[in-house]
Amino acid sequence: MTTSTFAARGLRRLAQGGTPSRARLTAWDGADDERCDLCAEPIPPDHRHLLDPGAGTVSCACPACSLLFDHGQAGGARYLLLPTARRRLEGCGIDDMAWAGLGVPVDLAFFTRSATSPQVNAAYPSPLGLMRSVVDLADWSRVEAAHPALPAMAPEVEALLVHRARGGGSQEPQYWLVPLDDCYRLAALVRAHWKGLGGGPEVWRQVDGFFRAFSTSPSPDTEEASWASP
Repeated sequence: MTTSTFAARGLRRLAQGGTPSRARLTAWDGADDERCDLCAEPIPPDHRHLLDPGAGTVSCACPACSLLFDHGQAGGARYLLLPTARRRLEGCGIDDMAWAGLGVPVDLAFFTRSATSPQVNAAYPSPLGLMRSVVDLADWSRVEAAHPALPAMAPEVEALLVHRARGGGSQEPQYWLVPLDDCYRLAALVRAHWKGLGGGPEVWRQVDGFFRAFSTSPSPDTEEASWASP
């Protein structure tokens, strides 16, 4: 298991999380200091993100740069446009034995597939950043059998996000297919609110609120989102 950071410019804002309100979007006039990491143009609160798979970093993108990478017309394989849709996997049957086989020592983690090999990577938030490991493919095949959507998970840009933790109290385990930047947002939130050895009650309240927002927020518009590598 290794530790990694995700300090790409702009990602610190993800700790504050949430989908921008319609009122905020309507009021945006470009005066904000947020800018595209590629061309430095001003960006609205609902801007898209690009992944550099080699570095594992996420960059903020203006609408023009997002459209360019959405159609695969720039940058070769260096940048991948992250999707926007989230989907809860109802009825996902990852039991305790299958979970233990993944080698993740905690109950809050996410998993991504490589675009260049069969490799599956696990990561989980910690006060030091993201802890990462490689998942045994035989164990991953048992996880994929738990829900029909998992074998089609988009490489690199989409993740299986799992919340089995009981630190905040209460809910049944949750399994979501989400854009990778949602996972980075969660990692930033955990790092910002973690206290002591076990995290403290506040971090778990924040985590539970993060997942509640998934269920209560409107589904994002994915018409222009690319789910494949450019």
